[in-house]
Amino acid sequence: MKFYLHFSIFIGSILLFPISNWWISYSVQLEEVCDNGMDDDLDGLIDLNDPDCDCPVIEPISLVPNPSFEEKSCCPENRSELNCAETWIQASEPTTDYIHTCGWLGWDDFPVPTPIPDGNGVIGFRDGRARMGESDPTWKEYAGACLLGPLRTGVSYRFEFWVGFAAQQHSPPINIHFFGTPDCEFLPFGVGNEQFGCPTNGPNWVLLGTKAVAGGNNWVKASIDVTPTQDINAIAIGPSCNNRNSSVSLYYFLDDLVLDEQSTFDFTITTNGENPCTNDFGLQVPHFDSLNYQWYREGIALIGETESTLSPNQMEGQYQVRVTNSVDCKVTTVYPYVKPSFETNIDLVICDGDTHAFGDAALTTSGIYERTIKTEGNCDSTIILDLAVASNKADTLAIKIFRSESYEVGPYTYGTEGDHLSPLLSSYGCDSLVLLQLEFYEVYAPNVFSPNDDGVNDSFTIMGGDDLISITSLQIFDRWGGLVFEGREMTPGDPFQAWDGLKNGDYHPEGVYVFSALLLMDDGKERRYSGSLALMR
Repeated sequence: MKFYLHFSIFIGSILLFPISNWWISYSVQLEEVCDNGMDDDLDGLIDLNDPDCDCPVIEPISLVPNPSFEEKSCCPENRSELNCAETWIQASEPTTDYIHTCGWLGWDDFPVPTPIPDGNGVIGFRDGRARMGESDPTWKEYAGACLLGPLRTGVSYRFEFWVGFAAQQHSPPINIHFFGTPDCEFLPFGVGNEQFGCPTNGPNWVLLGTKAVAGGNNWVKASIDVTPTQDINAIAIGPSCNNRNSSVSLYYFLDDLVLDEQSTFDFTITTNGENPCTNDFGLQVPHFDSLNYQWYREGIALIGETESTLSPNQMEGQYQVRVTNSVDCKVTTVYPYVKPSFETNIDLVICDGDTHAFGDAALTTSGIYERTIKTEGNCDSTIILDLAVASNKADTLAIKIFRSESYEVGPYTYGTEGDHLSPLLSSYGCDSLVLLQLEFYEVYAPNVFSPNDDGVNDSFTIMGGDDLISITSLQIFDRWGGLVFEGREMTPGDPFQAWDGLKNGDYHPEGVYVFSALLLMDDGKERRYSGSLALMR
């Protein structure tokens, strides 16, 4: 944004009366300088936060359509329904499976590892099958797609994807094969022949690359770099061409298939140290002598940070790099640099006259004490001690907990409201009594809600009495571990800030969901509150 400041200067001389007057007017144009950490054009926006400094973001845009299998024409009801996933083609006669949380959730013998890397849909495929204990190693299942744009001859590309593994027995290490063909008319291949095997067993297909991947009940990210020797317009992905004999079916999953020019992957910020809490931890991007670099934190230039590697000991924040040459500029995607921190809460009761060592301090009085130590990896670990000193006479403790919690006084554990008298045993070195006045917080979360616009239980949130000040955060997860809702700084019981069960205009499927909330209570402390709820319509 450019601003123009108008100045008027009076020039003249005054004796007893004016002799002459001249007014001179001129304008000064202000422009944002994008690498000095200043608001040069006085619009309140600095450096990359100013539209004047807009540069295209360097990020892969997949040539594979529907790369995470989220776009669908139908919800799968059983195996072999890849046709429900938009744009994907059943490439081989042996059929791949489409698995989506809106419908079929996969084979009981091969449960999908969770959480799913991206979204709610994946595909599953076999590398050989077994029937009645007999091995059929030629049974090879492949998925295919016509690309959104061709892979050009001589151009370097990268194919990144996630491979999912069931238990080791059914998902031993696998060589993923990536095939290409110059024309979409060659999809599918081996029509009518279940024993055809991989695409290169016939004409018109080439092997673009392979990747050996291993895992167990998890997802593993892999990549294949390829420079095609001919233009490629369609691809297929699945197992290798080698037959593998097995007394059980070998089964795997795929998700988030991203294919783009290699340069778009290379220019992402990576770390040059494994532990973000150590003093030598830094960030970096690939170095080229022909490029100029400028690092930014929260969109504001870090003065002097003009190398491909960022100096260590930087503050936490959102980092980017602006890369320029003589004619162009681009900016990397954001890298969130956060130092891990850990918190431990300890409730402790000691006898009157005793001391408790807490770091260098010897504690003798009731109170809340906080101490920060370094973990083995040099990260901060905060210990919060809630210390209560029981006097020789009956001490009274007024405590509030959630209904699902309990409170300990010495060897006793209490989980019901009311007054509880506890004689402290000799393990504490005193014979005093503690009167525990235990109350429950007035916090309530419904275990069922029905988002069907009938005016009853149409949304889900947490409610409470005067002791619940606010909902610092609320997260809701599906049975796959996928985050379906997140709210922050919410007002308890406010239906306008609640989860309405919708995503992109569609209702989430019926089922059991899990919530986890951080609640600010009237004592100024934040407490974790979690549970489950059933979505019904």
